[in-house]
Amino acid sequence: MSHWIIAPVVLPAIVGAFTLLVLRNTLGSARAISTAATATLLAIALYLMWGASHEGPEAYFLGNWPAPFGIVLVLDRLSALMVALAAFLALVVQLYAIGTGWDAKGRHFHALWQFQLMGICGAFLTGDAFNLFVFFEVLLIASYGLMIHGGGRDRLKAGVQYVAYNLVGSTLFLLGLATIYSVTGTLNMADLAAKLPSLPQGDAALIRVAGVMLLMVFAIKGALVPLHTWLPATYAQAPGPVSALFAVMTKVGAYAVIRLYTLVFPADLPATGPLFADLILAAALLTLAVGGLGVLGARGLGRLVAFAAITSMGTLFVAVAQFTPEATAAALYYALHSTLAAAALFLLADLVLARRGQWRLAAAPRIAQQGLIASLFMAAAIAAAGMPPLSGFLGKLLILDATRGPWLAVIWSGILISSFLVILGFAKAGAVLFWKSHADATPPAPHAPQPLAFVAVGALLAGLVGLTLAAGPVTAWLSTTAAELHDPAAYIAANKLGGQ
Repeated sequence: MSHWIIAPVVLPAIVGAFTLLVLRNTLGSARAISTAATATLLAIALYLMWGASHEGPEAYFLGNWPAPFGIVLVLDRLSALMVALAAFLALVVQLYAIGTGWDAKGRHFHALWQFQLMGICGAFLTGDAFNLFVFFEVLLIASYGLMIHGGGRDRLKAGVQYVAYNLVGSTLFLLGLATIYSVTGTLNMADLAAKLPSLPQGDAALIRVAGVMLLMVFAIKGALVPLHTWLPATYAQAPGPVSALFAVMTKVGAYAVIRLYTLVFPADLPATGPLFADLILAAALLTLAVGGLGVLGARGLGRLVAFAAITSMGTLFVAVAQFTPEATAAALYYALHSTLAAAALFLLADLVLARRGQWRLAAAPRIAQQGLIASLFMAAAIAAAGMPPLSGFLGKLLILDATRGPWLAVIWSGILISSFLVILGFAKAGAVLFWKSHADATPPAPHAPQPLAFVAVGALLAGLVGLTLAAGPVTAWLSTTAAELHDPAAYIAANKLGGQ
């Protein structure tokens, strides 16, 4: 299946360029072709997942140049899983954008959407740290265009802040990569994994500095405190479908940490030891606290959902920081859950905004379709807060069960207290939005029913239900995935054999 590995990068790149050059003035055709391309991407991603599950890691060398000289894409269970998650989310949210007319508010929405998918899929599949930087830049450019889609002063201001933060991250990324290359002469991840354990002791300090710089980059992408401040304004001001797609972009940061710090900088690497695990855990616990308090104190629905996303990233990174197969499997399960839950909440927030005309959490007249929106909001809030019976509860249980070591009491307390704060915040918001509506006021203003938008939200919630019902086989598959990550011999061997 080697040639299919590049399809998730090439397909959106070609469709994005074609849409930009040919279909920018024909919305109907752009919708049809872009949606068909995203659906095809999902089918390809599922096929790649099947192949990775049965055949193990496989490398694809562009131009058949071997490592470390050529550009390499590597398919394994983790990369296939993340591409499938991104494709599913993109398809559902794209249908929402069409159903609500968001894609009609700018001529280049579908082209940018495809370029965004190109960057996301490329970041998940690349086996080279420099090309991870390249795909991060593709993400930045496309996401900025989507961020300011539809215009508006507040949106443009948040977009400038978003770009400024990410440009700082890009600078750190280049400095970190340059430092690693100066020491090792390679940026191929598998090649680095083979070379770093035997580095001279005199180069250990440079590797530690480079690893910390890269960690700061991924902390920006993953919204870890104190590098999270770009996220609330960005997610609250972005168009609803764009914020929902951004739910998987924070997972790019988490993915990069899992990939590089199990493969290139493992805890048993003599030059670094447990340094990175300690830094990630401390930042994750702070993120839990800031996110939980942010949800409780939010005065607008957009910021409330954004801080809930920050809290979920704190929970995810708490599991990642333990760097054990059990905790990594729990982190992957929670990453699937939190992506779908955050996306559903952003779409519901957009539905509420379209009917209320304001983000502020204050009593207002009833809105059209209030009963349906309130029911969906309650289900999504239960999932995001980690309450039973949905997958958020199971994900947090898996993380707590996998927690070991001297930080056990702190981690348990942080997760449980932050969950309680999120429950309180969502309960307060739901009461204000739906229970304190002026029932005796004039009937709600009419609004288009937008059935496709509600189908999209329902699909995300159905995904959460599916994760809950299939928790046994899903966690078994993820446990095998985590075991491969912590024993990367097959990944390294695929890189060595792929170019021959």
